[in-house]
Amino acid sequence: MPRAIWKGAVSFGLVNVPVRVHAATGEHDIRFHQVHRTDGGRVRLRRTCSVCGEEIAYEDVAKGYESPDGRLVVLTDDDLDGLPVASGHEIDVVRFVPADQVDPITLSRPYYLEPEGRAAKPYALLREALVATDRVAVVKVALRQRESMAVLRVRGRAIVLQTVLWPDEVRAPEFEVLEDDVDLRPQELTAAASLVESLAGDFRPEEFEDEYEVAVRELVEARLEDAGAAPTPAPGDAPGGAGDEEVVDLLTALQRSIERARGGAGAATERTGTAQATTGKKTAGTAGKKTAKKATAKTTARKSA
Repeated sequence: MPRAIWKGAVSFGLVNVPVRVHAATGEHDIRFHQVHRTDGGRVRLRRTCSVCGEEIAYEDVAKGYESPDGRLVVLTDDDLDGLPVASGHEIDVVRFVPADQVDPITLSRPYYLEPEGRAAKPYALLREALVATDRVAVVKVALRQRESMAVLRVRGRAIVLQTVLWPDEVRAPEFEVLEDDVDLRPQELTAAASLVESLAGDFRPEEFEDEYEVAVRELVEARLEDAGAAPTPAPGDAPGGAGDEEVVDLLTALQRSIERARGGAGAATERTGTAQATTGKKTAGTAGKKTAKKATAKTTARKSA
């Protein structure tokens, strides 16, 4: 389970339940970098001003709001610091409502609530009360210094805190075609109901698979195993590279050291190091340590000679 992102307490009536908040979901999409097609170098995005064309440092970037009529308002840090910010560590139960009154479209990010050791009993009490009454708790909570509306619901033996969109954040389906009356014949309704029944069953998420994600992983792994796969180019290798782009990570520095120590025999080692870095950080870290020892030993031998 990932580290807790927030600590607080659920408060309902005179009962106080200390809890830790953990992210309940995590995306597993493959992340791609933007690279130069010809040499594989990383493409860096720069902040430039649309008026003067100059590159802007991060500390010179401000928050601006443009009104519908084209006027611009720039807000400073002092302006934002003067706003009321919720910073409490309490999940305050406002009301217990029937579960079917919460529209699923309003549900947003879910979090697991982990009870502190001494709060196991009141935690279980709240969980079983929600199950017995078939209700969810509407709460207010300040996550990341911003107050949010959320609900507490039960999933298995855990209580889930799930943030809820504010009413003005849900768009209405304003489609003119939905306003037209459609004539449905009885036999058509019967046939549609029969089709639904023929495909009816229980929902088992484990039966489904992200086929696109699997195919992308297989494609990437096949390319990494290809003997012609090129090593990742180090920043600053291209002519004209200078400044911050000459800074390389530790693994790249070790790989380049091996190449220099072994002459031209470092290409295969770089490909092996790249494949290990893809399959697991631990493997890459172990290979990096062994490589560093070899490179250090050879450098010491040359100095002694």
